[in-house]
Amino acid sequence: MEALNIVELIGYSASVMVAISLMMKDIVKLRSLNFIGCALFSAYGVAIEAWPVAGMNAFIACINVYYLVKMYRAKTLAPAEA
Repeated sequence: MEALNIVELIGYSASVMVAISLMMKDIVKLRSLNFIGCALFSAYGVAIEAWPVAGMNAFIACINVYYLVKMYRAKTLAPAEA
C-alpha cells in the first residue's frame, strides 16, 4: 500500500469536513465547516486539474461566506437582549 500524498490528503480532508458539516444543527457551524470543506475541495480540484470540481466548490464556498457575513451582520446589528 502506498503512502498518501498531500493531494490525496487534501481530498480526504475535504470529504470529512463536508460530511461533518452536514451533521451540524447550528447553521453557523454548518456553514463554517462546509466552507472549509469546499475550500479544501477547490484546492484539491486545482491540484488534480479537475476544473469543474474546483469551480463548483469555490462557488459554494463563496455562498457560505456570503451567508456567514449576512448572519454576523444581523447578529451585530440586532438590539441587545435584556
